[in-house]
Amino acid sequence: MAIVDVVVIPVGTEGPSVSQYIAEIQMKLEEYKQEGKIDYQLTPMNTLIEGDLADLFQVIQAIHELPFNKGLDRVCTNIRIDDRRDKHRKMNDKLDSVKKHLK
Repeated sequence: MAIVDVVVIPVGTEGPSVSQYIAEIQMKLEEYKQEGKIDYQLTPMNTLIEGDLADLFQVIQAIHELPFNKGLDRVCTNIRIDDRRDKHRKMNDKLDSVKKHLK
C-alpha cells in the first residue's frame, strides 16, 4: 500500500480562492473511497491518499482533470509518493509510530 501527498493547483481562477475546486476533488475522492479503492485525508495544505499504487495513479489523473472540466486551461498537480513494500501500513500507522517516541 502506498501513500500519496497530492496538491492540485487550479490556475486562472476568477480569484485567489480555490476552495470550490478542492471541495469537488474531495467529493471525487469520496466516490473512490466508497468503491473501496482508497482512503484519504484532507489537510489545510494538501490531501493524503492511500491505496494500491495503480489505483492511486488513476485517482490522481481523475482529480487532476476536474478543474479542466470546469473550464480552466491550466492545472498544476504536485505529487509525492511513499511506497514502502517491506510492511503493510496505513497513514495513521505512521502517526502512531512517531507518537510512541513522544511519550
